[in-house]
Amino acid sequence: MLRKLKRKDAAGMLEWMHDPEVQRGLRMNALEKTEEDAIRFIEEATTEPVEGGSVHFAIVNESDQYEGTISLKNFNFQAGNAEYAICLRSSAQHKGAAAQATKEILKLAFQKYNLERVYLSVLSDNMKALQMYEKAGFIYEGELRRHLFLNGEYKNLKCYSMLKEEYQKLFEQK
Repeated sequence: MLRKLKRKDAAGMLEWMHDPEVQRGLRMNALEKTEEDAIRFIEEATTEPVEGGSVHFAIVNESDQYEGTISLKNFNFQAGNAEYAICLRSSAQHKGAAAQATKEILKLAFQKYNLERVYLSVLSDNMKALQMYEKAGFIYEGELRRHLFLNGEYKNLKCYSMLKEEYQKLFEQK
């Protein structure tokens, strides 16, 4: 389930931010983030998009425990697109939470926010994420070679997207 981020989610958010295994698959270094940083992010997070802005949701289980954050970022209403992002705590991985949350945020993107395209980029060596994105229905578009410099080395990014018509075929006709 998705819901608005709450202050009580800060500890769970810090858990994935400080988890070296989770951080290995991300493009940002959050190892030095503090509880105050997490709380500030939560307090500033919104669930209503504005041009150039982002929406952030907590992914929660049946007991309303925080499992991760899922977002649509960089809204461009003229072009009808936004960038997808997700991060889960290690304890929530491999349980279907990412797939279900992705399905829910895509529904918001295409049905509520009326977007035409949702896109993402991912480190080319993040095999778990690549498998999940492909299984969710995102289409591979290409690779940005040596696009980022992380932890002392250049990294490639793979680019994926989903169009509204692809979403409709995957989810609305079932």
